[in-house]
Parts: sequence; structure tokens; C-alpha cells
Amino acid sequence: MKNYLAILGLSIVLVGCGSAKPTVDDLAISNPIMTALDLTAVNNDRVPVTINPGRFTTETVTYRLPRVVQGTYSVSDFGKYVDDFKALDYDGNELTVTKVDDNTWSITDATKLDKLQYYVNDTFDIETTGGIGGEDIFSPGGTNIEDDNYVLNLHGFVGYFDSLKNNQYAVDVTAPASFERTSALENKGTTTSADGTAMTSSYFADRYFDITDNPMMYGNLDVEEFMVGDIKIVLSLYSPTGKHTAASLKETVYKMMEAQKRYLGDVNTTPRYDIYLYLSRGGENDPKGFGALEHHTSTVAVFSESESLESLKSSIIDVVSHEFFHIVTPLSVHSEDVHYFDYAKPTFSKHLWMYEGVTEYFAQHFQVYEDLVENQTFYNTIYSKIQTSKRLDDAMSFTIMSENILKEPYASNYINVYMKGALIGMCVDILMRKESDGNRSMLSLMKELSAKYGKEKPFEDDKLIADITAMTYPSVGEFLKTHVEGDVPINYDDFFAMVGLKTGETQVETNYIFAGEQNVIFDADQAKGTIFFAPMALQNSFWKSQNIQAGDVIKKVNGMDLTMANAQQVIGGMFMWKEGQDITMDLERDGKPVSIKTTLTKPYATGESIVEDENATDAQKALRAAWLKG
Repeated sequence: MKNYLAILGLSIVLVGCGSAKPTVDDLAISNPIMTALDLTAVNNDRVPVTINPGRFTTETVTYRLPRVVQGTYSVSDFGKYVDDFKALDYDGNELTVTKVDDNTWSITDATKLDKLQYYVNDTFDIETTGGIGGEDIFSPGGTNIEDDNYVLNLHGFVGYFDSLKNNQYAVDVTAPASFERTSALENKGTTTSADGTAMTSSYFADRYFDITDNPMMYGNLDVEEFMVGDIKIVLSLYSPTGKHTAASLKETVYKMMEAQKRYLGDVNTTPRYDIYLYLSRGGENDPKGFGALEHHTSTVAVFSESESLESLKSSIIDVVSHEFFHIVTPLSVHSEDVHYFDYAKPTFSKHLWMYEGVTEYFAQHFQVYEDLVENQTFYNTIYSKIQTSKRLDDAMSFTIMSENILKEPYASNYINVYMKGALIGMCVDILMRKESDGNRSMLSLMKELSAKYGKEKPFEDDKLIADITAMTYPSVGEFLKTHVEGDVPINYDDFFAMVGLKTGETQVETNYIFAGEQNVIFDADQAKGTIFFAPMALQNSFWKSQNIQAGDVIKKVNGMDLTMANAQQVIGGMFMWKEGQDITMDLERDGKPVSIKTTLTKPYATGESIVEDENATDAQKALRAAWLKG
């Protein structure tokens, strides 16, 4: 996951008839759980779901929707979105159901159970923050039910029986025949209704994990399919007003993933990768949590439709590339907590520094390695991550934080996995290059770990750092023990000195929302419901020229009130601002109104960053070249 970060025709639901039903117990068998969602029978913005598990031999069974799903590291409680839950016997009579908690139902007389029926509400409609600094489900992990678009993260629609989590699932999705439909699950066949108005697509999942790991999108989609080497890329875009097209993004995605494949080299990849892009209008019922959530062979991303094309392309490179790199970890390298994930009472691995941190490092490093960005741009990104990480708890053990990520004070430091976690990856990369005369790297280490473990062989959480130490060098092991297991802040200057870098003044082009690559110039007071200029705004040449001050509350932008509710829409629209455009802004400073009426000039970010040391030795320069270019 990165922040910036279903199903069958009820008209053909299997109706049971006693002895013809298969019997299922604790072991998974070949008879799949029949699952149906009908998008043509939406009732009050709710999708009807039917679950037909086969015959049980026990008197009581438990059915659950996930409390937590992989990749989110937060509580989602998808059961909260279920209405009118019913358990029916073979005569159509209701069985006794007890709702145990938000996500759990207990069914008695289960030997008589024929099927479950319930409705599912979507999550997009009720978001306030989109999971960013609030209690909502993170938007890319959520669900959408609209006349022309359905975001089907299946973990929001389909649950599991405690005793049948490893059973196979047959999943049918019925939808209007006019809909485009894309799925990370293989389509096993499609049938059309007698009147030609609806089509039912049939899918298959080996176990419940595959339900949660394979999202779908249905509706008025713009879809582009193309090959990047031996990987088929399916880009599915929903742009409500048609402002953006999949075709306009195709080249960006192609070049990005082509560069990622070169960067990864011989790491095994998937034969198909799906990218689902949902563009939000920023309205009251639209998603507000921008970013993406990874799956093993796909990602769901939510961005603002108001972004300019160039800004959207930049977001895709930064965010979607991160999700694609998850094919390395946790796909090929992961712990037992990930491999045997408990959706109701999950335990978490100690190694978020690797799952999210190293993945984020690769997402930034490959850009400079493959000449997609200049060296200085990469340095600025690294410097930004250092500054952000220091505003968090820089003396917190990363392994302890990871293991307790749902609890405070660890949960509020989660964003540091993308900051300090990436910097940990950078430091290990530099150490590996130094110890091996430039021949080994963080990426080569991940390849070695992939060979040692792999998709079907999880590592033991407590042994990973010892394994890495044995596979690499004492300096790498000492670094991980001191700065990852331990709580000692990292002195990054020591690592920059190895590659001939230092801190110094620099200036780069930016936009009207950032000062540099990732330094957002706005901040918010949730309690007061206000948005204001952060101190970082003074490092943006345009805003500094307008004599703004840190703490100035922004009341209006171009005559539109700025509130917490529409912040994504209004501030997102600033991505489209161009040099020469006239703008107005109403501020409040110390309780007094301040007005800005001006013409936009090209913004630059000025201030301290990482720069190349003009006094670097040949050895330092050589190590820098190996680190940045291989």
C-alpha cells in the first residue's frame, strides 16, 4: 500500500436439493463454495450477495468478513457494510443467526444450511478522510457501487467460513451486458441472459486468499491492454467526466514498467499485471484517500480527476511503481504472519522496513538507475524522506513498531515505513555496494532471499536479520541490529560520505502544492477543520514571493471555500495551475483577512538538500556511480 494509496447472477443462484449437495468438513475439498453477486439487482445502493457452501456436518458454523486485509496495516471491519444477513435452509426458511461482532455471524442448525444471502453497501459513499488520518477504509482497499462503475475489492463482498478458508471458490458476477469488465482472476467463461441485457462472468479462486488478492472493476471503463516484455499489462481507467483516457497514460505505464523489468532483471515476474485507476471527482460521495493498494498481480489506485495529465503521470510513476515492486516482497519474500494471514485477529511481521520500506526505496531508486530522473531529483527525494522521518519518532525500534502497528504509539508512526523504511533500504544498499566493491546491492540481496525462500516458503520472523547477516556482511548485520531492531537514529551523513555526497543548498522546479518532490506545503488542523500553510511553503519560490506566512489559514481558493470536506478537490485542482494563470486566495492571519490576487510564475524549491561533494575522491565517485547506475 502507498498513500499519496462482486458478484453472481442471483437469477441463476444454485438452489439446493438435499442429498445432491456435497458435504464439507474442516479439510478443503474440490467442491468450490459457490458465490454470486448481481450488479443488475442493486437495491438502495447495495449489491446482493449469495454464498452457497455445500452441506455441513457440524451444528454450528461461523462466517466472517475481514477485519483487516493484507497490505493495509489498519482495521477495516468490512462486516459493518453488510445488511439483511440471512441464513436459509433447503426449504427457504430462515435459520437462527447470531451476530457475534462487526464482522462475524454464527449460524445454528448448520446441517440444514443451504445458502447465505445479504446485501453489501459500498465504502466510497461514506468516506470522510479515505483512511488518511481517520477511521475510514483506505480508499484503494474500499468498494464502489455506482450506476456506471463498480470497484470490486472482493474482500468487501465475500467472506469465509472458519472451517473452509482453504476451500476453492467459484465466483460469478452478473452485470449489464454493456459494461466493460476486468478482473485479476481468470475469466472461466461468460453467459448472456435470454433477453441479452445481462452477462454473467465466471471466475475461480483456489482459496479465500485469492478472493482478497484479485480485485475487479466493472462499468464504463476505458481499457488498454499491451505487452511489456513477457508481461501482459491491463490498464483499466474510470474517469467520471472522461477527462483522462487510458490511451493518454499507456506510454507512461509502458516506459515505467519496461524500466522496472530492466531494473529487476531475472526476478521472476507475473505473466499478467492489472492496474485499476479510479479518478475521483472530489465530491461528497467520492473517495478521498489517494494512493494505491498492492496485490500480488495487480494494484488498485485512486487519484484526483482534477489533476493535470502530467501530474497524473507523475503520480502513476511514483505510486504504481511502488505497488509493482511488491512482486519482490512480500510476494517472493515474506514471513509466516503474511503467509498464514488471519483476517480476524492478524499478527504482524517485524519487517515492515522490508515489505514497505525497501519496496518504496526501489520505487525511487529505479527512476535514477534507469535515467527516468536526474541525480539531483533523486537526492531531493531522499532528503525529503529524511526530514519527514525526523518529524516522526526517529528513536522507535522499527521491528517493535511493525509487530504492533495497529496499536499506539506505533499506528500514528506508520507513515515512517515509507520514509525511514526507504532510507534503511538505501543505507543497506550503499553498505552492500561498499563491501562488495560495487558488485552487490539491496536488490541482489532480495534476489538471494527470494531464492532461499520464495512464494510458498515463508521465513521465520525472528530469524530474518540473522539470515541476512549470514548472507551478507557483519556491517549490514550490525546496522540492522542497531537501527532496525534497535532504537538508535541513523546518521545519514556517514552513508552520504561513502558516496561523495553532502548537505548543501539547491534549487529545483516544483509545483504550487509542493516544495520539492514530496514536501507538501499545506497542513491541517483536524479539530478546527482548517487548512493552512506549513513552514515548508516558504521554500516554494512562488508562495514566498506572495509574502505568505507559516500558519496562514486558507479560507478560499479562486472564490471557492476550502474545507476539510473538499480539500482533495480544491488542492488537487492546484496541480492544474500553469504559469501565467491569474489566481486569487483569501487567507486569515492572526484573525485578520489577507488577500492574494496575482499571476502565477514558475515555482522553484529552494533550501537545503543532498548535493554532490566537489571534493569527493575517485573512490567515493566510483561507489556513487555503482550505487546510482550499477
